Amino acid sequence: MSLEHESSARPASMDIDSLVAIDVHTHVHRSVNAPSDDPEGNEHLAAMAAYFRTAAAAFTVDDLAAYYRERHMAAVTFTIDVKDQPADPARSTSEEIAERARDNADVIIPFGSVDPARGAEGVAMAKRLIEDYGVKGFKFHPSAQAFYPNDRAAYPLYEVIEAAGLPALFHTGQTGAGAGTRGGGGIRLAYSNPMHLDDVAVDFPDMPIILAHPSFPWQEEALSVATHKPQVYIDLSGWSPKYFAPILVQYANTLLKDKVLFGTDFPVLTPERWMSDLEKTAIRDEVKPGIFKNNAIRLLGLDKPA
Repeated sequence: MSLEHESSARPASMDIDSLVAIDVHTHVHRSVNAPSDDPEGNEHLAAMAAYFRTAAAAFTVDDLAAYYRERHMAAVTFTIDVKDQPADPARSTSEEIAERARDNADVIIPFGSVDPARGAEGVAMAKRLIEDYGVKGFKFHPSAQAFYPNDRAAYPLYEVIEAAGLPALFHTGQTGAGAGTRGGGGIRLAYSNPMHLDDVAVDFPDMPIILAHPSFPWQEEALSVATHKPQVYIDLSGWSPKYFAPILVQYANTLLKDKVLFGTDFPVLTPERWMSDLEKTAIRDEVKPGIFKNNAIRLLGLDKPA
């Protein structure tokens, strides 16, 4: 195959006008190189499926792209880097996600993930993911990675992200990870109080920050940070909208209508279920275009020349 033919065979760049929505929070759990007979899950995924009462299938990047392409949606996707997690060749990496995103650029927006516990090695990883792999942002999970977001040990990583003009997405609130397992799987919820990110927003005013999920039991803290700090957004993933707290709906309709984002936490929630359940809320029709797509376009710079 010639290079010219190979290039023309790749999907076109993202056509944002044709998209129904942009899901800013999806996970890839499975490597494209995993053996074909490898089971599509493990103890962690099984626990997540039980917590969300859904089917937590292990999608590859290519699976995810096909799924969202069929629905005329785009998706931000990532894995979570945990320094001391045992190696697993069946699990995707940030590098693989970014590589496969190149061939699925019409629907996939790759984020990287680096555990702050990696120190200088992690800073080098972040630079490489930006410069060599072209990631469009970074995902942090304070509870899974066992760090407070305002710990100064993480600041060298944020410096790299801010310098590149990229957003950082942080898990906040309770997590399905470890839920129902012995000792919660060692996961400590306090790391994910969104108020820790108020310090980060002060110290890195040019780094967009996404507070992932309705931040139970700290919903008001999340709303406070997002209304006070201009570069802080909230994604609405991981919860069915019918369970949104009234105060979250109130702010999404008013003060934060330009800073709330559609997200599912796929594969534990599907876009169809999320959208259907949104109709059962008091979210106003006039703010839905912003939630579904326009706020993400602006935040991610998708309306700017590549």
